[in-house]
Amino acid sequence: MAEESNFVDQVRIYCRAGHGGNGVVHFRRLKYMPKGGPDGGDGGRGGHIILRGNRNLWTLLHLRYRKHIHAPHGQSGSRECRTGASGDDVIIDVPLGTIARDADTGKILFEITHDGEQHILCLGGKGGLGNARFASPTNQAPTQATAGQPGEEGWKILELKLLADVGLVGFPNAGKSTLLAALTAAKPQIGDYPFTTLVPQLGIVSYHDHSFIMADLPGIIEGAHQGKGLGLRFLRHIERNSVLLFVIPADAPSISEHYQVLLRELSAYNPELLHKPRVLAISKADLIDRELEHLLLKELPQNIPAIFISAHTGYNLTKLKEILWQQLKAAAL
Repeated sequence: MAEESNFVDQVRIYCRAGHGGNGVVHFRRLKYMPKGGPDGGDGGRGGHIILRGNRNLWTLLHLRYRKHIHAPHGQSGSRECRTGASGDDVIIDVPLGTIARDADTGKILFEITHDGEQHILCLGGKGGLGNARFASPTNQAPTQATAGQPGEEGWKILELKLLADVGLVGFPNAGKSTLLAALTAAKPQIGDYPFTTLVPQLGIVSYHDHSFIMADLPGIIEGAHQGKGLGLRFLRHIERNSVLLFVIPADAPSISEHYQVLLRELSAYNPELLHKPRVLAISKADLIDRELEHLLLKELPQNIPAIFISAHTGYNLTKLKEILWQQLKAAAL
């Protein structure tokens, strides 16, 4: 259960960028130049707070207890028109698929989808101007300088939507975790009770000379779009999957009704999800004979690829990989 407690897909943090340093008033005073001109320098920029994508991360766990993040202030300017040092930027690594929101308005600020991609979460304040900036033919000894500007600050919400090629969709106990374990090197928790999978699990599926990422997501129940069960936490992650693999057990009372309930929950949460390519896998096919399998074929939806599989015996798993790979190639066009 330690792995489950280590998965964090949303954090709320208070960020304060650094203030800009002040510009200074200073005049050049040398032995041979007792009445030199203004040489007060500008203040340095305050440090930014920056998010950076890191493909080696898949959780926001490292930010769970880091509730306040402050960047250093810029330094004041100095004589000889020297600009003060800028405050160091604070760079926060986050998993790919992280969305940054303003906590007060809920507005999406940006999304991180590529390794090394950077966006400024809070902008450091500009440095103030030294008095050398205000010198003019009519004002050769200005005593004016400006203060540095404050850095941006406020509560931000970081929200993770896992990036995966294929997302497993189904009711709890449909056999999704067993299928992921059979197709990949992942070791999800498996058991004969609902909500065995409490957090997303990722695995890499190898197919010939190719590979793709598969995500086992917590099971849907009716009312998931209203937050029932693991509801919204599950549905948020499925938005980033390229292909949806619906998994329904062969011993379900009605395969067709199960499929329609899953579609209704996805549509109620976000109708755009229905535009994603779909594949239907009837799991636990080892529980039925080929004659019943043939009869159940008539019950399956006709508008998507469908296949009977068994993760325990390996029945049709290679064929399932081929179907998924073809769907992924088509989705990429």
